[in-house]
Amino acid sequence: MRLVINILLFLLIAFLGYLLVTSIQEPIAFKAEKDKRSGAVKERLVDVRTAQEHYRDITGKFAHTFDTLKEVLTRDSFTIENLAQDPEFPDDPDKFIRTVTMKSALDSINKLNINLDSLSIVPFSDGKNFVIETDTLTYQKTLVNVLQVSTRWKDFMGPYADTKYMKYDNSYKPNNVFKFGDMSKPNLGGNWER
Repeated sequence: MRLVINILLFLLIAFLGYLLVTSIQEPIAFKAEKDKRSGAVKERLVDVRTAQEHYRDITGKFAHTFDTLKEVLTRDSFTIENLAQDPEFPDDPDKFIRTVTMKSALDSINKLNINLDSLSIVPFSDGKNFVIETDTLTYQKTLVNVLQVSTRWKDFMGPYADTKYMKYDNSYKPNNVFKFGDMSKPNLGGNWER
């Protein structure tokens, strides 16, 4: 009888030890995976923001689709204007020479290592796309273009998209958006930068 009790106690201790190890490993694994996935999404959003800024430099507004963004950045060019003092009139500050050159937008995008083909795809999401919202609004008596590009945490968190993981991180809410930009004011900051 004593042998049976010892075996049962040993099994109980092993089971409790397993529960203890599992309860310690789960929050560590969640944090590591959250950092890895959100870091990749943040990098992609920074690339989207850079591409949108280049698009705005060319067209004066933001792209409302990734297809439009890709098409303009692939085929269009930046206009670079250079103003220099006119050497014939060195004492007259109102006299200058204006030089206009064109520079391929695609060359700039390639130098920044931005892949326009995968720009719309949310990392770790099995092919889901970012949502682009654009509009114009009057801000401080000026008509401005506004942009927001976003995805939800649950779209890229995979097996950790469940609300049960909120107990490991008070700020983690799978239904919240991960984004840059703002539809109510001209701001291209990311919500990870707060």
